[in-house]
Amino acid sequence: MTTSLAGAGTEFTNFVRGSGLEIVLLIVGAMLFSRFATFVRDRVTRRIDSGFQSSDSLVRTEAAKHRHALAQVITWVLLTLVYFLVTLEVLQRLGFPIGGLVAPAAVIGAALGFGAQRIVQDLLAGFFLITERQYGFGDVVRIAVTGQSEPAEGTVEDVTLRITTLRNPDGEVVTVPNGQIVKVTNLSKDWARAAIDIPVPATADITKVNEILHEVGARAFQDRRLKSLLLDEPTVMGVEDLTVDQMNIRMVARTLPGKQFDVGRELRVRVAAALRREGLSETA
Repeated sequence: MTTSLAGAGTEFTNFVRGSGLEIVLLIVGAMLFSRFATFVRDRVTRRIDSGFQSSDSLVRTEAAKHRHALAQVITWVLLTLVYFLVTLEVLQRLGFPIGGLVAPAAVIGAALGFGAQRIVQDLLAGFFLITERQYGFGDVVRIAVTGQSEPAEGTVEDVTLRITTLRNPDGEVVTVPNGQIVKVTNLSKDWARAAIDIPVPATADITKVNEILHEVGARAFQDRRLKSLLLDEPTVMGVEDLTVDQMNIRMVARTLPGKQFDVGRELRVRVAAALRREGLSETA
């Protein structure tokens, strides 16, 4: 009995000094690599953000958005791969025959394949979202999701191969699996358009109203604060809708990406004030 206990103790000591130490080193190494990869990712993204904040640009470039999203995706893929390889090495040192697990793994993989189709779909969809540059970090997007009547809308805060994370105007964080994305409307790619419909009485002089709106657009484009957001002078498109007692005249302005909401609000205020001065009671 004493001999068997001594032998067991010797085997345990040898295991701790051999495979046990290697397992600890593998786990510690994986944790250190995870911290290092996260540090590098954060450093890269901070440099991208600081380059944007220190520049005169009001919005991020498409290349900066893509690099930001790509840094997050590459880190996620690297960490997933490292954790998988470390798990295999730990199992091997614990005495599990990796070669003997091939046949059971194939059966389990086939069984899980039916249940993991959505995960695979998410990963493939995420891959094409990133490579096709449909959107990136900081973009304002509207996403139609399978099974949801209302689209998810907000600013992109994180993109991985599996999910996209948005923050909506209410400050809520919305997580969307990439495989369930049906349609993406990017509201901040290259340029955007602010469109406002201005209701005026049907008896109003259209020519006079158009002159007022053209003057509002010209003054807005001359304003130093608004001119930095506008790509060209706002234009009047004409009558968009007509009823018995009211007509809607549309005014549009091309803006920097993501700035269409700010420009639209400012134009509405200016149009309402101009129409009120001219004695037209309808407001934009």
